[in-house]
Amino acid sequence: MQSTRSSIDQSPLSLRILSHNIRYATTSPFKDERPWEERRPLITNELSYNTHPYIPVSRHGAESLPSTAAFICLQEVLHSQLSDILHDLNGIEPNAQEDPLPTGPLWAHIGVGREDGHTKGEYSPIIYPVQLFDLLHFQNIWLSPTPDRPSKGWDAGSERILTAGVFRSKLTGQRIIACCTHLDNAGSESRKKSVGIVLETMENLRREWNGHESYGYDVSGVAEHEAAVFLAGDFNSQPDQEAYLEMETSDLMCDLRNYISPQRRYGDRITFTGFNPDQDKEDQARIDFIWLGPKDRVSSGHYRSEEDVANPELVGSPKWVVGGYAVLPNRFEDGVYNSDHRCVVGDVVLYLY
Repeated sequence: MQSTRSSIDQSPLSLRILSHNIRYATTSPFKDERPWEERRPLITNELSYNTHPYIPVSRHGAESLPSTAAFICLQEVLHSQLSDILHDLNGIEPNAQEDPLPTGPLWAHIGVGREDGHTKGEYSPIIYPVQLFDLLHFQNIWLSPTPDRPSKGWDAGSERILTAGVFRSKLTGQRIIACCTHLDNAGSESRKKSVGIVLETMENLRREWNGHESYGYDVSGVAEHEAAVFLAGDFNSQPDQEAYLEMETSDLMCDLRNYISPQRRYGDRITFTGFNPDQDKEDQARIDFIWLGPKDRVSSGHYRSEEDVANPELVGSPKWVVGGYAVLPNRFEDGVYNSDHRCVVGDVVLYLY
């Protein structure tokens, strides 16, 4: 790869990644599960508060772009919930008439309903700050032997989907491949084989977007360099089970949490609580994760080394430096659970050599 140092801003980009299974708006709630209308402000306030320092305050366009940004990855989101969340995060009121989902002024999304590829069924959306990133490409992949259309895979109980997007930082020009998924709760074979599809998709995207010619899009203004990649989602798999192990032993991705010492992690270990802690105790576990790649470009240090900066073989390469990991509470003193999962947060700095 030829050096392109002069054609791209090498400023580090501080990035916060949130992943939360928000629990779909069911009409048959569990004991102690409150309806979506009660949980809605708890979820949207959580997302807004924990991303506010990472996005421009102005709703009319930022005069100068900050060197911070955030992505919100959600699971179990029905179309009506996605509409509520986007309206709340953007601070706009929905029209009385049926209107399209907001695309700003602060946040927009990629993703579709998994049952029909449009609006039916649960989304696994990626919500991104429109003032900070250009969306270059997105796609939806069903986790099944027929990934190009709505379908169930192997022993899965439901259709499962991967949402993937290629984003370009308006500040640095760095490309980021962002992915979000929700693996099946019923089928072990489905979970394991789904990870294979996820990995294959991410590898394909990296190959196709590590240069100038990609999917026929005009990316002539993009410097040639490697794309960083992250994946967030509910794996329905604990760290000693099939889906986690399949991802962890891959050559591409690593668990962000492992790069933060236990003394520096914030919050609880468990990410799935259920709505009744005593009744759901056997199911409580860490099943929600944030993954970073390429695996050999992730560190827990604070800065790039001078040796790496001077290495000509690393020109155009991304480097994730992990700065924080948290599992946020899903219930406060009012006793209302915002979801049966807790939100997972990862703080990273993305460098470009």
